[in-house]
Amino acid sequence: MENTPNQNRYRQLRAFCQAAKTGSISKAAARLQLSQPSVSLQIQALEKELQILLFERRGPRIRLTPAGQLLLDMAEPLVEGMDNLVDSFSNAVSDVTNGPLDIASGESTLLYILPELTKHFMDKYPKITVRLHNVTGRDGTAMMRDDSADFAIGAMDDVPEDLSYYPIYNYKPILIAPVDHPLAKRKTVTAADISPHGLILPPRSLSTLNQIDAVFQEHGLPCHVVLEVGGWEVIKRYVELGLGISIVTSFCLRGHERLVKIPVDNIFPSRSYGVVMRRGKFLSPQAKAFLEFMDEDFFSTEGDAPLDHPYENAKALHQLKERLSKAVSSIP
Repeated sequence: MENTPNQNRYRQLRAFCQAAKTGSISKAAARLQLSQPSVSLQIQALEKELQILLFERRGPRIRLTPAGQLLLDMAEPLVEGMDNLVDSFSNAVSDVTNGPLDIASGESTLLYILPELTKHFMDKYPKITVRLHNVTGRDGTAMMRDDSADFAIGAMDDVPEDLSYYPIYNYKPILIAPVDHPLAKRKTVTAADISPHGLILPPRSLSTLNQIDAVFQEHGLPCHVVLEVGGWEVIKRYVELGLGISIVTSFCLRGHERLVKIPVDNIFPSRSYGVVMRRGKFLSPQAKAFLEFMDEDFFSTEGDAPLDHPYENAKALHQLKERLSKAVSSIP
């Protein structure tokens, strides 16, 4: 049977998306089970049709041009939709109460945000197999990219271009101190009040210490860290023992700690926690149900992050968008 123009265009876009995601023609060919020349020809034909360069080629390595990034953002959901059509249809007509759900999260989120949420979700959907993966930010990002997790829940300050972040919860910073500390009787404190005292904070490899240090630098004050240790529960324990004070996120305080708690949101920024997922990610009914459990308006407010690739020629961009729309509008 002869290939139609629409089928050819779909194959071209599919080859392009795989090459863009892997950064390699040979890797794309391996994933698609095609020859490397075949993938190269499909991408070249697509560039010829759109009249624009999609990749910068440097030996065996390829890199998206700004136009290529725009095409990837537009084409990837369409290609994934076609590739996942059978699964999508099956999931759409299947019972949402069955199936697996994989969530990547750091220890703090697993300890303080997810327990009650997960309990209520599992009470409502007892047949869904929930798997919570305790991972670092880097490992969680890797799980997003290789689709071994449906999404991640946590805080994200710098969002990579291939991921989207949807903040849901917002928590204020709190200064904690031993009950006999010089600051213990204060209702409010300034950065100058905190600076002379030793701080117990998460390791510098995490963002919290650097953010707190930056605030002190803005005030022209030193940040005196006496102990770096991971985990809010551990930090609270060492503060109780009188080894120093700390600035923690409000969600880790349960009310039973033998600590003095002083709000410092007038000095330090609040911290948001939310959902991280790969852009263009197909969500299972189980994943959608959990996200709606977190925020009932999640899908009414969800949106892609804006592109960060400015174009010098606005007219050329407009023409490119028109050509792309025509190119992908009739994909079978």
